[in-house]
Amino acid sequence: MVENKIGTADWIRHMEGILEELNEGVAIVDDQLRIIFANEALERMGQYQPGELQWRNLDAIFPPTDVPRILKQHESGIRKGHSRTEFYVPAKNGDRIPAIFSGRPIRSPDRQEHMLVTVTDISAQKRVEEQIRESNALLEQRYKEMETELSLAARVQQSLAPQSLVWNDVSIDSYYSPARTIGGDFGVVFPHGHELLSVLLCDVSGHGIGSALMANRIYSETLHQLERKSTPIELLNHVHTFVYDHLATASFYFTMAAFRLSTRGHRAYFASAGHPPAILLSNGVIRRLESQNGILGCLAETAPSQPATEIDLASGDRLLLYTDGLVEVFNAQEEMLGIEGFSQLVLGAADRPLPEMRKAIISGVADWRRGPLADDVSLIIVEIR
Repeated sequence: MVENKIGTADWIRHMEGILEELNEGVAIVDDQLRIIFANEALERMGQYQPGELQWRNLDAIFPPTDVPRILKQHESGIRKGHSRTEFYVPAKNGDRIPAIFSGRPIRSPDRQEHMLVTVTDISAQKRVEEQIRESNALLEQRYKEMETELSLAARVQQSLAPQSLVWNDVSIDSYYSPARTIGGDFGVVFPHGHELLSVLLCDVSGHGIGSALMANRIYSETLHQLERKSTPIELLNHVHTFVYDHLATASFYFTMAAFRLSTRGHRAYFASAGHPPAILLSNGVIRRLESQNGILGCLAETAPSQPATEIDLASGDRLLLYTDGLVEVFNAQEEMLGIEGFSQLVLGAADRPLPEMRKAIISGVADWRRGPLADDVSLIIVEIR
């Protein structure tokens, strides 16, 4: 083998111009793993002077603990005809430059085995990966914090669910399930001593945190009015005015339906605004109690103005309040259950005890529905004994 004055073989000199033009580092090593050529890009990468790497053995560049790995990779490259691995370039100042090493065996004109190795600096990529890891760690931490906050919010929201109760000749069973962790439905079962009982259900538009916050605020205002023994129509008017004056946005609204029971539960006053029709089930016959007023909270002109409906109730009668999450559900054929389908579920469970009736209705809706809940679901069943 003939070498030039700086120790580079003539056959390499013929390729040197091309190898020096490359932006990637290039090295040629012999069968003893000595570097017989390193281009300027590789020298700059490791902060070496021109020619400083030439004729060095790998154990003179890499720590002894890393040499077995390099030998194993080299042998694999010879055997397979190529190799590719992520490793590092040991810089002269002690830094480790992350890099991709790609090797391919070549033969010199005198048939000696060599390995042509290209070295790609991936420092920028590694910096980005580290930034991504740090960002992901922060995101995961924030996600865990949000999960904790949502769990607390869900417990608070669950406290707004309508509660089961026995009052005079009245039994009440209820159900609540949000479409997400927290929702915008709430219900109230509020005894005014032994004389009156208020039962209501509210459905706030939207889902998630914003709706839950709105629902919480309306709930507080509703309780305040119930403590003042407001009638159902007075209650609807007040919460509508309150929300319109203090909370309203262009896309926000809510619906509400309310009963007030007296005479140990045998007389009811019913008022509703924009809510699905309540159901009165008596002697196996359904009567729908339609909403008398429009949706609440978004328009001044939708303030409730129609009087409450008075209803006489007999032993065995049942009243149902529910939100549209129980009727606006679709099956695999894109058919909506609707009020009629929901009413049939109610009729089918009419002879069952109150808790079993509630379970049968919820199961019937779930069997009809394709996929997960799309809206919050609330149900209150009132039975006159």
